[in-house]
Amino acid sequence: MGKKPVLSIQGLCKSFATKEGGTVTALDDVSLSVDTGEFVSIIGPSGCGKSTLFNIIGGLLTDYEGEVTIDGASLDGPHSHIGIVFQEESTFPWRTALSNVALPLELAGVPAAERHDRARELIKLVGLEGFEDRHPAELSGGMKQRIAIARTLAFQPRILMMDEPFGALDEQTRLLLGDKILQIWREIKQTTLLITHNISEAVQMSDRVAIMSYRPGKIKRTIEIDLPRPRTSEVMESAEFGAYVGQIWRELRVEASRGMHEAEKGSGVVA
Repeated sequence: MGKKPVLSIQGLCKSFATKEGGTVTALDDVSLSVDTGEFVSIIGPSGCGKSTLFNIIGGLLTDYEGEVTIDGASLDGPHSHIGIVFQEESTFPWRTALSNVALPLELAGVPAAERHDRARELIKLVGLEGFEDRHPAELSGGMKQRIAIARTLAFQPRILMMDEPFGALDEQTRLLLGDKILQIWREIKQTTLLITHNISEAVQMSDRVAIMSYRPGKIKRTIEIDLPRPRTSEVMESAEFGAYVGQIWRELRVEASRGMHEAEKGSGVVA
């Protein structure tokens, strides 16, 4: 893997106004870089600002302090080099799997034959060959999320960002879909940033895991995951895997306890 950062976050701060007329600091001096081809997860307790950070990197929030750059260029809104997959199921029910995946190429004016060929390649990549003519209502939740991932990859983003993409799925489907995401990552060397609250998921998939503190959100520690690849869900049985999960949980436990204490006091939560 190269060591050229494609994404750089420097001194990021973000505050929100409260109903009472005060302010809540969601993020405070967050700095992080992601190298080309790297898989990085960001994990933290509820209220640590993970989703706020995701929205800033994705260009959905532009009112903040600090700097976010893509390939050295400052980010000031949605960027064509960033593809986003949300937790919520986002396929279009009136379009087939093929036309869902081909949509970004259609909007970009790519000729029909070319975009359909590209969409078929991506459907095969996510393991859904043979389902091109099915509509979302005919697909399971995990299959629909794979269609959403294939659609995001259609315009070949430099960075794939995923915000809790498996959150609505059962545990078995999460594990199998995690295997598929890693297979895709290996095949196309896709730079990937995952926002998650699932420790096992972060360890299974990542080169590095950035742990955030409770509000105000900061990068408390970054842990490199030195486990062999290819890394399937079977690696979760190993003692080394369990050691990483325990290490991350020890870091998170203090922050999660702080968040629970604040919630019990009735304070607002910044997601």
